[in-house]
Amino acid sequence: MTRILITGGAGFVGGSLARSFLRDGSEVVLFDNLRRRGSEWNLGELLRAGAKFVHGDVRNPADLDSLEGNFDVLIEASAEPSVHAGIGGSPRYVIETNLGGAANCLEFARLRCGGLVFLSTSRVYSIEALRALPLVERETRFDLELGGITEQFSTRGPRSYYGASKLAAELLCEEYAAHGGVKVVVNRCGVIAGRGQFGRSDQGVFTLWVARHIFGRPLTYTGFGGTGKQVRDLLHPDDLYDLIARQLQSLDAVSGETFNVGGGRQGSVSMQELTALCREATGATVPVTPVDTTAAVDVPWYITDHAKVTQRFGWTPRRDPESIVRDIAAWIGSNRDTLRDLIQ
Repeated sequence: MTRILITGGAGFVGGSLARSFLRDGSEVVLFDNLRRRGSEWNLGELLRAGAKFVHGDVRNPADLDSLEGNFDVLIEASAEPSVHAGIGGSPRYVIETNLGGAANCLEFARLRCGGLVFLSTSRVYSIEALRALPLVERETRFDLELGGITEQFSTRGPRSYYGASKLAAELLCEEYAAHGGVKVVVNRCGVIAGRGQFGRSDQGVFTLWVARHIFGRPLTYTGFGGTGKQVRDLLHPDDLYDLIARQLQSLDAVSGETFNVGGGRQGSVSMQELTALCREATGATVPVTPVDTTAAVDVPWYITDHAKVTQRFGWTPRRDPESIVRDIAAWIGSNRDTLRDLIQ
């Protein structure tokens, strides 16, 4: 039986991966500080499914050291995931969690794990370079005659405290793979969305969009003219699991490598288009107010080019935005009373 440690295991992504690994018969240990809204609610379901739980914080090496036994793999899914974290205030928590926590996880993996899968982010790419792309404005979206952003796209220049902390952690992954004897693979994920996410305006906005339609709350198209034409590609956590399961079969061969992982052009959607999908899935219409102001860390367009990971593992994402929206709507609809105050 494979023994898996998932840091951030009570969160949306970590919890989703845990459910999939439990279904496949793995032993799953969740490690989480339960700081994020909704994590305790997720945890109850995960424990009932057979997961084990240790309360701890990746910022504290002693918490990791308290874990019992060795693990076949550590999936590093802990993070302060908001691109707005630290903007206008102290970035201490996002840096200590995303960089310091990753360093602690790598050192733990060096001593007690067979390998480590590090979940990074598309936000490592340069904001200035992404904003400089020659976008074309179409009826419902900004567009670009380009398949997507590859691993070779520029990471130079500001990218947010969140993106910078993740990029720095990626560099540590490279060093531990080269010099520490740790089998490490880095996945730069695009926007991950699906059931189990307690969305907020600064992170998890696609789940928030569905929830606002279900609960009849107003929305805002923010930035880039307030038209709602900014574009992202969506990745369902089940598709991410499908990839990680393949990577675990050949960690030796891909250790030290970095892959862009996302929904690609077929999985892309603008906020305008998302609104239409939400209306179709929920049968509801809510007011959407345009706000022209663009935050310093926002970008108008990001679509993942996943050609490298597809070629290496034969993997392609199978869930499109329409099915992801329906999945979220069904989950919220079946837990309306609980989620009404949790997703705001």
